[in-house]
Amino acid sequence: MLLPGQPPASIQTSQLPQENIMSISSIQDVLLTVQTYLDGLYEGDTKKLRQTFHEVSHLHSLADGKVSDLPLEDWCKLVEGRASPKSQNFGRELERIVRVEESAPNCANVTLTCAVPGRFFTDHLSLLKAGGRWQIVNKVFHSRSLE
Repeated sequence: MLLPGQPPASIQTSQLPQENIMSISSIQDVLLTVQTYLDGLYEGDTKKLRQTFHEVSHLHSLADGKVSDLPLEDWCKLVEGRASPKSQNFGRELERIVRVEESAPNCANVTLTCAVPGRFFTDHLSLLKAGGRWQIVNKVFHSRSLE
């Protein structure tokens, strides 16, 4: 299994352009954004969520066999309209960061899992580093019942 920034065994690190190797500080910055995202979800705090997303972000999933396209602000209204997992004393043990990768300079992808009461999610987040900070520009997710 490869770790973020680790090349396949057949490729020598010296053969890779340095911009394809994600630095520890870049990984930490991406993870800080992801932690704020997870905290916002858990707390139902749309201020935190808006900090992690770029204003033009959209969220996509498959619903009844059709691709749904939800603008960020519409999703934030849904989050504001439900009781937060924290307010329901719901645990965070299903939160996992599955993968972090930098596909190009200032472009990263994160796969994670999380849950709210009754639903388990797998999120695929695309992030860009613009203006000196990492922001989610796209979220593709799958959810299923926890029951």
